Amino acid sequence: MIVDDDHTTVALLEMLLELDGFTVLIARRGADVLPKMAEDKPDVMMIDYHLTDVDGVEVIRDIRAHADFKDIPIVMASGMDMSHEAMEAGANEFLIKPFEPGDLPELFNRLISE
Repeated sequence: MIVDDDHTTVALLEMLLELDGFTVLIARRGADVLPKMAEDKPDVMMIDYHLTDVDGVEVIRDIRAHADFKDIPIVMASGMDMSHEAMEAGANEFLIKPFEPGDLPELFNRLISE
């Protein structure tokens, strides 16, 4: 699942990940994440730090507080180094933008298999 409100970024990541065999779920607001997760539990998540309605770290905290989702791997991304805050909230990995989108399939597969 990609949680990001930037339409261009989401479209690019969705296309690249689907080419690598991933089924991509999209949530554009933090408030949409838990309901979408309840519908179709994702194997891995990528969450942007700056969302329209809430900071991504709040989304991570909400996910980690939910018993059904607490073990789902989460990657957070931001243009600023927010790694300490992201990891403290429960992220498994942190990426500083811009990152190489082609590296995501390997990262996601590693996190899923851990």
